[in-house]
Amino acid sequence: MARVELNAEIRTVLGKKTRRLRREGWVPAVIYGRDVESRPLQIRTSDAEDLLRQVGGSQLITLHIVGEKQPIQALVRDLQRDPIRRNVLHLDLYQVEMTETITVEVPVILVGRSPVVEQREGILLQGTQTVEIECLPGDLIDAIEVDLSQITEVDQQIAVGDLAFPSSIRILSDPEEMVVRVSPLEAPLEEEVEEEIEEVPEAEPELVGRRKEEEEEEKEQGEG
Repeated sequence: MARVELNAEIRTVLGKKTRRLRREGWVPAVIYGRDVESRPLQIRTSDAEDLLRQVGGSQLITLHIVGEKQPIQALVRDLQRDPIRRNVLHLDLYQVEMTETITVEVPVILVGRSPVVEQREGILLQGTQTVEIECLPGDLIDAIEVDLSQITEVDQQIAVGDLAFPSSIRILSDPEEMVVRVSPLEAPLEEEVEEEIEEVPEAEPELVGRRKEEEEEEKEQGEG
């Protein structure tokens, strides 16, 4: 896992006044952890955007706080973005202890191609997009890759329990939960329509002819 570093400063501006910080090019943040007092921080907006392009919620960050000698190991726990402009409004960082296990969700990345999908015999369906794991911070992985070339038959699926994780990682997600599956393609609409047309009875013309004959007989009897 590549090492990611981030610089931050202790923040003294709190509450609604943080709007001024954003205008000046800072992102308000907070760092907290188990048995650790939470502290307000501020991070350069450009640094925060660069960070989020590199990491998700399962990659360690070496955080350097101005005025402190020792860096902190942290994870991005939450972030807020402006719903329209999409700029970062706030970051939540979680301080980790390298000797204590943590729980995170790692993303599922699909690689390769399924032969049956390539041959248009089935359609690929994706289930869960993340897997919850527990491990020491030093054993964290960025993501788990799923090789689609393993799926060679229609209705075949890969579940969480089929994924290969290092022995140092404990999987917390349900092992029966579906990750990917190839479902058979539905029958073409044209064939279904043709089958429906063949099943329609053709009795109506005969019924009309019979009514005409009955009317002529009644007419002849009336004349007689």
